[in-house]
Amino acid sequence: MGTFTPLEALDLTAVAAAFGLPPIRNALPLWAGTINSNFRVETDDAVYFLRVNEGKREDEVAYEAAVVAHLAAAGVPTPRPVAAGDRPFARTGGRLLTLFPWVAGEHRQGAALDPAGAAAVGAALARIHRAPPFPERRDSRYSFTNILTRFQSVEEYMPPEERAELAAALAALAGRAPLPSGIIHGDLFPDNVLFAGDRLAALLDFEQASDGAFAYDLAVTLLAFTFDDDFVAARARALVGGYVAERPLLSVERAGLWDEARFAAVRFTVTRLTDVEHNPAASAELRRAKDYRRFLARLRRLDELGPDGLARLIV
Repeated sequence: MGTFTPLEALDLTAVAAAFGLPPIRNALPLWAGTINSNFRVETDDAVYFLRVNEGKREDEVAYEAAVVAHLAAAGVPTPRPVAAGDRPFARTGGRLLTLFPWVAGEHRQGAALDPAGAAAVGAALARIHRAPPFPERRDSRYSFTNILTRFQSVEEYMPPEERAELAAALAALAGRAPLPSGIIHGDLFPDNVLFAGDRLAALLDFEQASDGAFAYDLAVTLLAFTFDDDFVAARARALVGGYVAERPLLSVERAGLWDEARFAAVRFTVTRLTDVEHNPAASAELRRAKDYRRFLARLRRLDELGPDGLARLIV
Protein backbone atom coordinates (compact mmCIF):
# COMPACT_ATOMS: atom_id res chain seq x y z
CA MET A 1 0.00 0.00 0.00
CA GLY A 2 3.03 2.23 -0.13
CA THR A 3 6.71 2.60 -0.82
CA PHE A 4 8.96 3.78 2.01
CA THR A 5 12.21 3.85 0.01
CA PRO A 6 11.66 5.82 -3.22
CA LEU A 7 13.08 4.39 -6.41
CA GLU A 8 15.44 7.33 -6.85
CA ALA A 9 17.08 6.50 -3.52
CA LEU A 10 18.28 3.13 -4.83
CA ASP A 11 21.63 2.79 -6.56
CA LEU A 12 20.55 0.25 -9.17
CA THR A 13 24.10 -0.21 -10.39
CA ALA A 14 25.14 -1.28 -6.91
CA VAL A 15 22.08 -3.52 -6.61
CA ALA A 16 22.94 -5.32 -9.85
CA ALA A 17 26.57 -5.73 -8.79
CA ALA A 18 25.59 -7.09 -5.36
CA PHE A 19 23.50 -9.86 -6.90
CA GLY A 20 25.76 -10.51 -9.87
CA LEU A 21 23.19 -9.30 -12.41
CA PRO A 22 23.64 -7.56 -15.74
CA PRO A 23 22.76 -3.86 -15.64
CA ILE A 24 19.21 -3.12 -14.52
CA ARG A 25 17.50 -1.39 -17.43
CA ASN A 26 14.10 -0.75 -15.86
CA ALA A 27 12.60 -0.60 -12.36
CA LEU A 28 9.04 -0.02 -11.23
CA PRO A 29 7.75 0.53 -7.67
CA LEU A 30 5.04 -1.92 -6.61
CA TRP A 31 2.31 -0.34 -4.52
CA ALA A 32 1.67 -3.27 -2.23
CA GLY A 33 2.51 -4.24 1.31
CA THR A 34 2.49 -2.27 4.53
CA ILE A 35 6.05 -2.81 5.78
CA ASN A 36 8.58 -3.10 2.94
CA SER A 37 9.35 -1.30 -0.30
CA ASN A 38 9.00 -3.56 -3.34
CA PHE A 39 10.10 -3.14 -6.95
CA ARG A 40 9.89 -4.97 -10.26
CA VAL A 41 13.34 -4.80 -11.85
CA GLU A 42 14.38 -5.90 -15.32
CA THR A 43 17.69 -6.78 -16.90
CA ASP A 44 18.21 -7.83 -20.50
CA ASP A 45 18.04 -11.44 -19.33
CA ALA A 46 15.30 -11.67 -16.71
CA VAL A 47 12.75 -9.99 -14.46
CA TYR A 48 13.03 -9.94 -10.65
CA PHE A 49 11.14 -8.93 -7.54
CA LEU A 50 13.32 -6.70 -5.35
CA ARG A 51 12.44 -6.05 -1.73
CA VAL A 52 13.94 -3.37 0.48
CA ASN A 53 13.54 -4.77 3.98
CA GLU A 54 12.48 -1.77 6.02
CA GLY A 55 13.36 -1.51 9.69
CA LYS A 56 14.73 -5.04 10.05
CA ARG A 57 17.87 -6.48 11.53
CA GLU A 58 20.24 -8.49 9.39
CA ASP A 59 19.48 -11.69 11.31
CA GLU A 60 15.74 -11.30 10.54
CA VAL A 61 16.38 -10.91 6.81
CA ALA A 62 18.81 -13.83 6.82
CA TYR A 63 16.32 -16.03 8.68
CA GLU A 64 13.49 -15.39 6.20
CA ALA A 65 15.73 -16.00 3.21
CA ALA A 66 17.01 -19.25 4.71
CA VAL A 67 13.46 -20.44 5.46
CA VAL A 68 12.36 -19.74 1.89
CA ALA A 69 15.36 -21.59 0.44
CA HIS A 70 14.68 -24.52 2.80
CA LEU A 71 11.01 -24.74 1.83
CA ALA A 72 11.70 -24.39 -1.88
CA ALA A 73 14.16 -27.29 -1.64
CA ALA A 74 11.42 -29.32 0.07
CA GLY A 75 9.02 -28.83 -2.83
CA VAL A 76 6.98 -25.86 -1.61
CA PRO A 77 6.03 -23.72 -4.64
CA THR A 78 7.97 -20.58 -3.79
CA PRO A 79 10.83 -18.82 -5.62
CA ARG A 80 14.27 -19.15 -4.02
CA PRO A 81 16.06 -15.93 -3.16
CA VAL A 82 18.87 -14.95 -5.52
CA ALA A 83 22.27 -15.24 -3.87
CA ALA A 84 24.48 -12.22 -3.30
CA GLY A 85 27.84 -13.95 -3.12
CA ASP A 86 27.62 -16.45 -0.27
CA ARG A 87 24.52 -14.88 1.28
CA PRO A 88 20.83 -14.95 0.22
CA PHE A 89 20.53 -11.18 0.67
CA ALA A 90 22.61 -8.07 0.08
CA ARG A 91 23.40 -4.85 1.89
CA THR A 92 23.82 -1.79 -0.32
CA GLY A 93 23.59 1.85 0.65
CA GLY A 94 22.81 0.85 4.21
CA ARG A 95 19.72 -1.10 3.09
CA LEU A 96 19.05 -4.84 3.35
CA LEU A 97 17.81 -6.22 0.04
CA THR A 98 16.37 -9.55 -1.04
CA LEU A 99 15.84 -10.50 -4.66
CA PHE A 100 13.61 -13.19 -6.13
CA PRO A 101 12.92 -14.41 -9.66
CA TRP A 102 9.72 -12.81 -10.91
CA VAL A 103 6.76 -15.21 -10.96
CA ALA A 104 4.01 -14.32 -13.41
CA GLY A 105 0.50 -14.81 -12.15
CA GLU A 106 -2.54 -13.25 -10.57
CA HIS A 107 -4.04 -13.04 -7.10
CA ARG A 108 -7.49 -14.53 -6.57
CA GLN A 109 -9.95 -13.95 -3.80
CA GLY A 110 -13.68 -13.83 -3.22
CA ALA A 111 -15.76 -15.12 -6.11
CA ALA A 112 -12.64 -15.29 -8.30
CA LEU A 113 -11.35 -18.19 -6.18
CA ASP A 114 -13.24 -21.37 -7.03
CA PRO A 115 -13.16 -24.51 -4.87
CA ALA A 116 -10.37 -26.01 -6.98
CA GLY A 117 -8.23 -22.96 -6.36
CA ALA A 118 -9.04 -23.06 -2.64
CA ALA A 119 -8.02 -26.74 -2.53
CA ALA A 120 -4.71 -25.83 -4.19
CA VAL A 121 -4.07 -23.20 -1.51
CA GLY A 122 -4.75 -25.73 1.24
CA ALA A 123 -2.48 -28.30 -0.35
CA ALA A 124 0.37 -25.79 -0.75
CA LEU A 125 0.06 -24.76 2.90
CA ALA A 126 0.23 -28.41 3.96
CA ARG A 127 3.50 -28.80 2.03
CA ILE A 128 5.02 -26.12 4.26
CA HIS A 129 3.94 -28.07 7.32
CA ARG A 130 5.23 -31.36 5.89
CA ALA A 131 8.67 -29.98 5.09
CA PRO A 132 11.65 -31.35 7.04
CA PRO A 133 12.30 -29.50 10.31
CA PHE A 134 14.11 -26.21 9.91
CA PRO A 135 17.17 -26.11 12.19
CA GLU A 136 16.68 -22.61 13.60
CA ARG A 137 13.78 -22.07 16.01
CA ARG A 138 12.20 -18.65 16.15
CA ASP A 139 9.04 -17.59 17.99
CA SER A 140 6.38 -15.57 16.22
CA ARG A 141 6.45 -11.83 16.75
CA TYR A 142 2.67 -12.15 17.11
CA SER A 143 2.58 -14.38 20.18
CA PHE A 144 -0.36 -14.24 22.55
CA THR A 145 1.65 -11.99 24.89
CA ASN A 146 2.49 -9.60 22.05
CA ILE A 147 -1.14 -9.36 20.94
CA LEU A 148 -2.34 -8.80 24.51
CA THR A 149 0.22 -6.00 24.97
CA ARG A 150 -0.82 -4.40 21.70
CA PHE A 151 -4.49 -4.58 22.67
CA GLN A 152 -3.77 -2.93 26.00
CA SER A 153 -1.98 -0.10 24.18
CA VAL A 154 -5.12 0.89 22.23
CA GLU A 155 -8.06 -0.36 24.26
CA GLU A 156 -8.77 3.04 25.81
CA TYR A 157 -9.43 4.45 22.32
CA MET A 158 -11.86 1.70 21.27
CA PRO A 159 -15.67 1.72 21.35
CA PRO A 160 -16.74 0.01 24.60
CA GLU A 161 -18.53 -2.89 22.89
CA GLU A 162 -15.55 -3.76 20.71
CA ARG A 163 -13.15 -3.40 23.63
CA ALA A 164 -15.26 -5.78 25.70
CA GLU A 165 -15.45 -8.33 22.88
CA LEU A 166 -11.70 -8.44 22.38
CA ALA A 167 -10.96 -8.48 26.10
CA ALA A 168 -13.32 -11.44 26.58
CA ALA A 169 -11.82 -13.33 23.65
CA LEU A 170 -8.26 -12.79 24.88
CA ALA A 171 -9.20 -13.94 28.37
CA ALA A 172 -10.76 -17.11 26.95
CA LEU A 173 -7.79 -17.81 24.69
CA ALA A 174 -5.08 -17.32 27.30
CA GLY A 175 -4.93 -21.00 28.17
CA ARG A 176 -4.89 -22.55 24.70
CA ALA A 177 -3.26 -25.96 24.73
CA PRO A 178 -0.08 -26.35 22.66
CA LEU A 179 -0.60 -28.10 19.32
CA PRO A 180 1.77 -29.75 16.82
CA SER A 181 4.08 -27.06 15.51
CA GLY A 182 6.95 -26.23 13.21
CA ILE A 183 7.63 -23.65 10.51
CA ILE A 184 4.48 -21.75 9.52
CA HIS A 185 3.85 -19.04 6.95
CA GLY A 186 1.81 -16.96 9.39
CA ASP A 187 0.28 -14.61 6.81
CA LEU A 188 -1.07 -16.63 3.89
CA PHE A 189 -3.50 -14.13 2.41
CA PRO A 190 -4.66 -13.84 -1.24
CA ASP A 191 -1.97 -11.24 -2.00
CA ASN A 192 0.66 -13.82 -1.04
CA VAL A 193 -0.50 -16.46 -3.52
CA LEU A 194 -0.14 -16.38 -7.30
CA PHE A 195 -2.16 -18.41 -9.78
CA ALA A 196 -1.30 -19.00 -13.43
CA GLY A 197 -4.32 -20.36 -15.25
CA ASP A 198 -5.65 -23.32 -13.29
CA ARG A 199 -2.33 -23.81 -11.48
CA LEU A 200 -1.10 -22.38 -8.21
CA ALA A 201 2.16 -20.77 -9.29
CA ALA A 202 3.74 -19.59 -6.04
CA LEU A 203 3.44 -18.80 -2.37
CA LEU A 204 5.08 -15.47 -1.54
CA ASP A 205 6.23 -13.31 1.37
CA PHE A 206 7.48 -15.44 4.24
CA GLU A 207 8.26 -12.34 6.28
CA GLN A 208 6.14 -13.60 9.17
CA ALA A 209 7.43 -17.17 9.02
CA SER A 210 8.26 -18.56 12.44
CA ASP A 211 7.67 -21.53 14.67
CA GLY A 212 3.96 -21.93 15.32
CA ALA A 213 1.03 -24.28 15.52
CA PHE A 214 0.09 -25.78 12.15
CA ALA A 215 -3.61 -25.49 13.06
CA TYR A 216 -3.15 -21.76 13.64
CA ASP A 217 -1.58 -21.37 10.19
CA LEU A 218 -4.50 -23.27 8.66
CA ALA A 219 -6.93 -21.07 10.59
CA VAL A 220 -5.30 -17.86 9.28
CA THR A 221 -5.55 -19.16 5.73
CA LEU A 222 -9.15 -20.25 6.23
CA LEU A 223 -10.15 -16.80 7.48
CA ALA A 224 -8.24 -15.07 4.69
CA PHE A 225 -9.54 -17.08 1.72
CA THR A 226 -13.00 -18.35 2.63
CA PHE A 227 -14.73 -15.46 4.42
CA ASP A 228 -16.43 -12.79 2.33
CA ASP A 229 -19.40 -11.35 4.21
CA ASP A 230 -19.66 -14.80 5.78
CA PHE A 231 -17.84 -18.09 5.38
CA VAL A 232 -18.32 -19.58 1.92
CA ALA A 233 -18.89 -23.23 2.78
CA ALA A 234 -17.81 -24.74 -0.55
CA ARG A 235 -14.59 -22.79 -0.52
CA ALA A 236 -13.88 -23.58 3.15
CA ARG A 237 -14.46 -27.32 2.66
CA ALA A 238 -12.27 -27.33 -0.44
CA LEU A 239 -9.40 -25.50 1.27
CA VAL A 240 -9.37 -27.82 4.28
CA GLY A 241 -9.89 -30.81 2.00
CA GLY A 242 -6.85 -29.84 -0.05
CA TYR A 243 -4.85 -29.48 3.14
CA VAL A 244 -5.78 -32.85 4.66
CA ALA A 245 -5.12 -34.63 1.37
CA GLU A 246 -1.47 -33.61 1.87
CA ARG A 247 -1.31 -33.64 5.66
CA PRO A 248 -4.14 -35.21 7.68
CA LEU A 249 -5.14 -33.23 10.76
CA LEU A 250 -4.66 -34.91 14.11
CA SER A 251 -7.70 -35.15 16.38
CA VAL A 252 -6.20 -32.56 18.75
CA GLU A 253 -5.77 -30.16 15.83
CA ARG A 254 -9.37 -30.56 14.73
CA ALA A 255 -10.50 -30.02 18.33
CA GLY A 256 -8.33 -26.91 18.64
CA LEU A 257 -9.10 -25.34 15.27
CA TRP A 258 -11.94 -23.14 16.57
CA ASP A 259 -9.72 -21.58 19.24
CA GLU A 260 -6.89 -21.12 16.74
CA ALA A 261 -9.31 -19.43 14.32
CA ARG A 262 -10.57 -17.14 17.09
CA PHE A 263 -7.00 -16.21 17.99
CA ALA A 264 -6.22 -15.54 14.32
CA ALA A 265 -9.26 -13.23 14.12
CA VAL A 266 -8.18 -11.42 17.30
CA ARG A 267 -4.58 -11.16 16.11
CA PHE A 268 -5.47 -9.45 12.82
CA THR A 269 -8.07 -7.23 14.47
CA VAL A 270 -5.53 -6.03 17.03
CA THR A 271 -2.60 -5.57 14.66
CA ARG A 272 -4.76 -3.59 12.28
CA LEU A 273 -5.81 -1.43 15.22
CA THR A 274 -2.21 -0.78 16.30
CA ASP A 275 -0.49 -0.65 12.92
CA VAL A 276 -3.18 1.04 10.85
CA GLU A 277 -6.24 2.45 12.63
CA HIS A 278 -4.27 4.19 15.40
CA ASN A 279 -1.14 4.84 13.38
CA PRO A 280 -1.05 8.54 12.44
CA ALA A 281 1.20 7.76 9.47
CA ALA A 282 -1.35 5.39 7.89
CA SER A 283 -3.13 6.78 4.86
CA ALA A 284 -6.90 6.82 4.41
CA GLU A 285 -6.44 4.30 1.59
CA LEU A 286 -4.54 1.95 3.90
CA ARG A 287 -7.18 2.29 6.60
CA ARG A 288 -9.86 1.30 4.09
CA ALA A 289 -7.86 -1.65 2.79
CA LYS A 290 -6.87 -2.89 6.27
CA ASP A 291 -10.06 -2.14 8.19
CA TYR A 292 -9.83 -3.96 11.53
CA ARG A 293 -13.60 -4.46 11.58
CA ARG A 294 -13.34 -7.09 8.86
CA PHE A 295 -11.55 -9.42 11.25
CA LEU A 296 -13.76 -8.45 14.15
CA ALA A 297 -16.64 -9.66 11.97
CA ARG A 298 -14.86 -13.00 11.56
CA LEU A 299 -14.48 -13.30 15.33
CA ARG A 300 -18.18 -12.63 15.83
CA ARG A 301 -19.13 -15.23 13.24
CA LEU A 302 -16.85 -17.82 14.81
CA ASP A 303 -18.47 -17.15 18.17
CA GLU A 304 -21.88 -17.71 16.58
CA LEU A 305 -20.76 -20.97 14.97
CA GLY A 306 -19.01 -22.42 18.00
CA PRO A 307 -16.60 -25.36 17.71
CA ASP A 308 -19.23 -27.72 16.33
CA GLY A 309 -20.47 -25.24 13.76
CA LEU A 310 -16.97 -24.65 12.44
CA ALA A 311 -16.35 -28.40 12.31
CA ARG A 312 -19.53 -28.90 10.23
CA LEU A 313 -18.53 -26.04 7.93
CA ILE A 314 -15.24 -27.61 6.88
CA VAL A 315 -16.30 -31.26 6.54
